[in-house]
Amino acid sequence: MQDKDDSVIEPLAAATSPLTAPPECADEIFLEGPRSRFAEFFTLLRVMRDFLRGFRTLHFVGPCVTVFGSARIHPDDPHYELARKMGAAIARLGFTVMTGGGPGIMEAANRGAKEAGGRSVGCTIELPSEQPANAYLDRCVRLHYFFVRKTLLVKYSYAFVVMPGGAGTLDELFEALTLIQTAKIKNFPIVIMGTDYWKELIGFIDKMAQRGMIAPSDLNLIYATDSVDEAIEHIRSKTIERFGLKRVTRPRRHFPWLGERGLPC
Repeated sequence: MQDKDDSVIEPLAAATSPLTAPPECADEIFLEGPRSRFAEFFTLLRVMRDFLRGFRTLHFVGPCVTVFGSARIHPDDPHYELARKMGAAIARLGFTVMTGGGPGIMEAANRGAKEAGGRSVGCTIELPSEQPANAYLDRCVRLHYFFVRKTLLVKYSYAFVVMPGGAGTLDELFEALTLIQTAKIKNFPIVIMGTDYWKELIGFIDKMAQRGMIAPSDLNLIYATDSVDEAIEHIRSKTIERFGLKRVTRPRRHFPWLGERGLPC
């Protein structure tokens, strides 16, 4: 006979047992808990490899302005042309234009920089559906981890321009905004362009301030405009003037044996 308590003990035991993930999903969802020490060490090496590759490739890119935006926007979209003009204006201001290196808005900003005779770099990402690098890059680094890519897109930049985009663009916007808000990086300007597209988001950020979720002063961390001239003037006053940036007259020395590659001034 089955003890009537058995039906209680067994579910309780099951409820307190650790959850596990199927082996084929472990790398994606990380629910198995600690993996083997060798596997964890190998992951660490892959992260280090991404960072090292990025540092060596981008060490001499100079002060950048990073442009975030969708890879899905086509050349006949008005926002493509806006990003192209913005990329050209950023280059004429003396900055290197940095993007995620893909198509769409990223391509437009890089293209504008190259057409204006400026410098153009990108940080691309390995994806299951291949996203090729655009053809307007002086330097490009390909990365495995999104968090490494975001770090590099922030590390070399004195300003951020946010064009229309999807979940990835939102992630990048709030990554930069949080780092500035918490003083993990300097108070670099964030310019939001395509205001009709972003109006609900801008309204929601206002709502966060009204509800006390962010400080009213945090609203000053973003500047929304559709004017290239206004955006450039905002970036100039908040970066070149504030941080005393000056144009470099000769390229810095680089060491090819360290994997370094210089960029023209």
